[in-house]
Amino acid sequence: MSKTYLIVGGTSGIGAALLNKLIERGHRVIQLSRHPEAAPDHPAVTSLHWDVRTNDFPADALPGKLDGLVYCPGTIRLRPFERLAEKEWTEDLEINLLGAVRALQGAMKALKAADSASIVLFSTVAVGTGLPFHASIASAKGAVEGLTRSLAAELAPRIRVNAVAPTLTATPLAERLLGNESKRTAAAERHPLRTIGEPEDVAGAALWLLEDARMTTGQVIRVDAGLATLRST
Repeated sequence: MSKTYLIVGGTSGIGAALLNKLIERGHRVIQLSRHPEAAPDHPAVTSLHWDVRTNDFPADALPGKLDGLVYCPGTIRLRPFERLAEKEWTEDLEINLLGAVRALQGAMKALKAADSASIVLFSTVAVGTGLPFHASIASAKGAVEGLTRSLAAELAPRIRVNAVAPTLTATPLAERLLGNESKRTAAAERHPLRTIGEPEDVAGAALWLLEDARMTTGQVIRVDAGLATLRST
């Protein structure tokens, strides 16, 4: 059965991979991003402009009912704690947490109009695993995990709310960290599975949470090649 999903940040990386998976399955997708022209030219896709740092969420452009919402925007700011300026902390919170809050509040009426709906947010492996130079992003994404659990309790039983916590993934956002083969190899070696995630790997978890995980809510699903929970030599 065809459903209607809203993806914020569906023109790059994990969001773009998820958008493609959804339209392959016959669903309709409304995509919001700063570069709507980058979305695929497909009759099932409506692509609109929205900067998550602003309050002008285009609620009037949404249909009366949404079967799910996925909020993909994020940041990777790796810097020693003492060199993080307050404006950088604010920007990480703005993009990772407050943008999600704006999208959720703007779309909540349409989500509640569905018989059942699913919300998927994104965290990071750095929340559950202490990693150096991740203070700002781990703090912002930690707040996202708190939001996930609180909303899961508040919106049950008709709306499920979960988060995906990936490790470093080969997206445009991570390009400077994986820009050559030596960097990719070094990053892969830090993971028990000795591999770097691709956008499709993480999008697959988000797709499962949207479509099939009817018994799953309030959870953080790790897609991290074992980094958060395993130690290997």
